[in-house]
Amino acid sequence: MTEALHIVCPHCHTTNRVRTDQINSAPDCGSCKSPLFAGKPTELTVNSFDKHLQRSHIPLLVDFWAPWCGPCRSMAPAYAAAAAQLEPHIRVAKVDTEAQQALGARFQIRSIPTLALFVNGREVARQPGAMGQADIVRWVRMHLPV
Repeated sequence: MTEALHIVCPHCHTTNRVRTDQINSAPDCGSCKSPLFAGKPTELTVNSFDKHLQRSHIPLLVDFWAPWCGPCRSMAPAYAAAAAQLEPHIRVAKVDTEAQQALGARFQIRSIPTLALFVNGREVARQPGAMGQADIVRWVRMHLPV
């Protein structure tokens, strides 16, 4: 029997069941019919963050950033390129700490950009400062359970 994963849609935030043997086959959301993986970061809000954190069976990588932050803006293209490389096995997301101040406070974000990696709903690694695409991918893979 093939195992099923719960994957939260980046568009409508509905939880979907996806067979592990189909995760690489560009699955669509059963509710809104949009792709479950777009190869780019998903913007999360206070309302959607916990759905992705607690209901998805794949790790969640979050870039805590702000629009006024120069290093955040300069890292954005590298982060987007890393998203294309890491999905569908990792949900790559962004949280605008200016617009979503409660999330910045909840996770005690003191500097931006800050990357945080969550596995099974728990933070397993955190990295402040801007990084390039290869460094982001390497950092994520280094902190994932084998």
